[in-house]
Amino acid sequence: MRAELLQLRRSALGLVLSKVTAIVRRGTYMRRLFFCFLAFVLATTLTCFSQQTDIAQFNVVAGYSYLNTPSLNLAQRGFNGDFARNVRPWMSFGFDFSTFSGHTSLLTKYLNTATQTKLGGVLATLPAPVRAAMAADLSAGVPTNTSTFTYQMGPQFNYRRLRKVTLFVRPALGLLHAKIQTKPTAILTPLVAGLMSGKLSDADTSVFYGFGTGATWEITRNFGLRATVDLARYNFFGETLNGTRNSVRFSVTTKYGFGKNILRK
Repeated sequence: MRAELLQLRRSALGLVLSKVTAIVRRGTYMRRLFFCFLAFVLATTLTCFSQQTDIAQFNVVAGYSYLNTPSLNLAQRGFNGDFARNVRPWMSFGFDFSTFSGHTSLLTKYLNTATQTKLGGVLATLPAPVRAAMAADLSAGVPTNTSTFTYQMGPQFNYRRLRKVTLFVRPALGLLHAKIQTKPTAILTPLVAGLMSGKLSDADTSVFYGFGTGATWEITRNFGLRATVDLARYNFFGETLNGTRNSVRFSVTTKYGFGKNILRK
C-alpha cells in the first residue's frame, strides 16, 4: 500500500511538472519565474508528509533575487539575504536585506501631473524645430540606470507539518532606498536637468508594505533551498513620478541553519 501511494505521488508530480514545463516554454520571463516557483513548491510538498522534529534556532539565507516593477517597465537583478531566529516552531523573527540594479527608459506618462505641466510649459517656449527634436527623443524615453536597496524586519509564520518542507507567509514592512542616474541625449540634457533641480541623478527613500510567501526544502538540518515571492507597494520620487506602484520580488536562495534544536526542552 505504501509503495502504491509513493508511486501515485510520483505520477502526480510528473504530470504537474510536465504541464508547468509546457506553460513555462510559452510564457514571458515573469510568467516563467512564477511557474518555476510553483513547480518548486509542488515538488517539495509532494515528497513527504511527516512533521519536523529538529528545528535549528537560527537561519541565514542568501542568494539570487529579481525585482520587477511593471508600471515603470523596470526589471532589476541582485542579491537577497536574511537572518532570522526561530522563536517558536510556527514563528521566526528576522531582518531581510536586498540590493538590485537595472535600467529602464523613463517616459512622460510616468511623470505626475505637475511635472508634465512644467515640461509642457518649457517646451512651449522653444522654437518649433527644437521642440520637435525634443519631443521625438522624449517619446523614446530617457535611458535611466537604477539601484535599489530594501531593508525590513519582522515576523514570519511557518507551517512545519511536512518533514522536508517548510511553508511560510510574512508581512512586509520596511524601507526602500532607490538611486537613479539618467542618460539623456544632448538636446534633452538641459531639459532633464531643469526638471531634476539641475542634476541628472537623484535618490529617494520611502516606506513599503505588502506580504510574502514561499517554501524551504529542508535537505538536511543545516542546509536547504528556499524560493520566495514578495509583493511590495510604495511611493518613491513622489515629487516627479505619478503616485504609488507595486513591485514583485522573486528570490531563490540557500538556507543555512545553526544553533540548538528549539523543540528540545
